[in-house]
Amino acid sequence: MSVKAFKLVSAVEREMLMGDKNYINIECIECCGKNLYIGTNDCFIYHFLLDEKISTAGKITFAATKQLHKYLGLKKPVSELKAASALTRLLVLCDNTITLVNMMNLEPVPTGARIKGAVTFAVNENPVSGDPFCVEVCIISVKRRTIQMFMVFEDRVQIVKEVFTPEQPCAVAVDGYYLCLALTTQYIILNYNTGVSQDLFPYCSDEKRPIVKRIGRQEFLLAGPGGLGMFATVDGISQRAPVHWSENVIGAALCFPYVVALDDEFITVHSMLDQQQKQTLPFKEGHILQDFEGKVIVATNKGVYILVPLPLEKQIQDLLASHRVEEALVLAKGARRNIPKEKFQVMYKRILQQAGFIQFAQLQFLEAKELFR
Repeated sequence: MSVKAFKLVSAVEREMLMGDKNYINIECIECCGKNLYIGTNDCFIYHFLLDEKISTAGKITFAATKQLHKYLGLKKPVSELKAASALTRLLVLCDNTITLVNMMNLEPVPTGARIKGAVTFAVNENPVSGDPFCVEVCIISVKRRTIQMFMVFEDRVQIVKEVFTPEQPCAVAVDGYYLCLALTTQYIILNYNTGVSQDLFPYCSDEKRPIVKRIGRQEFLLAGPGGLGMFATVDGISQRAPVHWSENVIGAALCFPYVVALDDEFITVHSMLDQQQKQTLPFKEGHILQDFEGKVIVATNKGVYILVPLPLEKQIQDLLASHRVEEALVLAKGARRNIPKEKFQVMYKRILQQAGFIQFAQLQFLEAKELFR
């Protein structure tokens, strides 16, 4: 049964980006606070400011104001963008080279610091260096079966480690010293400090796109066999039951307590608390789904949209209104980490009371008694 957990709201219309130039496609996006960056197939970066507006009726809309755009001077698409806000730098991957540009004026750093030979890269959100003015970056190298770790500073880069993998890697996520890698035939966890690796489960990267996503400290979300979204810790175990996706998932994101997935026709929303599918939103031609500091953004080749979560209290009330007491209580308990303690306790007591009356009206007296107690 469905829950209305998210609303899909347009953020950047195609005219704002490409006018009447039909050949322009969105290749990648990055969002940092109100700053939205878009990389295109004709080697441009666009910078927008996103303003969230709430009407008196509580309806959320986004107004995007274009700041500037910059041509990178190549005939290649911009394939990845990552913001390093502590350094006011944007890491731009284009033509197998990561360039550092200023987040505000999109100018390359004067020293010309860059990382060459990168197929794809990931930023370590749980860094090991302890230096606040440094970003740790892991790249899949153009060299066969090679991963490289770099420290990126405001105007220079420094290689820290080079690690060889048993098969060719095609996707990576990082947490501390741990790399979660999609290889040609399987997923593995690799500690790049000790060199110790652990097999997770088989996966054929030739048949479909692997998904490797860090979702929290020492935990990753992976696209597993049979259309399963699998959770894995750095110890190689799963502390949560998998979620059932479609076979052809393109991207996944986390917005607690939900896992959101994109395939070629739909956006699906599963609960991490009970693994049930809660919502399906029709969405054609989507090819990017990412979460940025809790904001879930989805994009087609021509436009950018934001998945706005409905307040958890509203979702719980909707579940109670349709007498789905168990689901409402599971969601209420899960909401504990998102709500201040005092506010949560007041809210939770009221929900238990409402749930008790619903069970009582359905003549489930023992259950009602437990809830009232």
